[in-house]
Amino acid sequence: MRIAVTGGAGFIGAHLARALAARGDEVVCLDLARSSPILDGAHGIRQVACDIGSWAELFHALRDARPDLIFHSAAILSASAEERPQAAYQANATGTYNVLESALLLGITRVMFTSTIATYGPGVAMTVDETTRQRPTTMYGVTKAFGEMLGEYYAARFGMDFRAVRLPSVIGPGRGSGGASAYSSLVVSEPARRRPYVVPVPESTVTPLLYVKDAVAALVDLAAADVTKLRRRTYGINGFSPTARELADAVCRATPDARIDFAPVPSITTIVDSWPERLDDSEAVADWGWSAGYDLDSAVTDFTADLIANPDWP
Repeated sequence: MRIAVTGGAGFIGAHLARALAARGDEVVCLDLARSSPILDGAHGIRQVACDIGSWAELFHALRDARPDLIFHSAAILSASAEERPQAAYQANATGTYNVLESALLLGITRVMFTSTIATYGPGVAMTVDETTRQRPTTMYGVTKAFGEMLGEYYAARFGMDFRAVRLPSVIGPGRGSGGASAYSSLVVSEPARRRPYVVPVPESTVTPLLYVKDAVAALVDLAAADVTKLRRRTYGINGFSPTARELADAVCRATPDARIDFAPVPSITTIVDSWPERLDDSEAVADWGWSAGYDLDSAVTDFTADLIANPDWP
């Protein structure tokens, strides 16, 4: 199968591209960045520099790639989006419109969208599901909620096979520092590289997390699911929800000499505290057999092992 991955040099996109290529798909990664260390050595992947905020640029890239399926994972994340809201709107909202409209004009009928728990916003129950009211208060959350609804529109109006996974915070090698929950990956990667790390949220802060290999599996599995068994277009999935202290303790079990301290940053804490603590993923379980493969300790252990095996990964 020919597959295009927007944001293919980014965190989730690069891991997804590797997994797709490993199973034999022809993958083209569309990203402003021309490369990613995560993609080094992977076969069957072509990288194309592309700004999804430019409709013409994206249209030509997709026309040349001729994919059967698009995984749309390109986005500016939460903390960076608050620093540059106009750029985030252009990438996240206009970019999603460009993906869907280009796909429609090119006859690409299948689009998978990567959404987020940040679409809920504050004031909801600690456990949310697909019917929970969405009132995000960040540009990232607003644009992702818009992407979900725009995809629903293209499905209803034009018959596009649009599907989306609403993810908790995803951790893993290559996560980077662009989001408010980036601490949940950096607290693993920095000690694994024998560097100290200061967590920017209180020890009691609970963040819903998912290991990147589970995030990739969810996207791939939902894309392959029998459409007649799907009751909705967007599904929330769940991983594990540790406090920041519990996460730090798991890191110390995997990296015994880890040096971890806590110094809460109000702007980061406010964003993270606006999210619910858990997604009820019972519909994903029932409709397409979703099941997380990693818990807190196995995710941290595998994450650490991947960094040791791939020291050039970010």
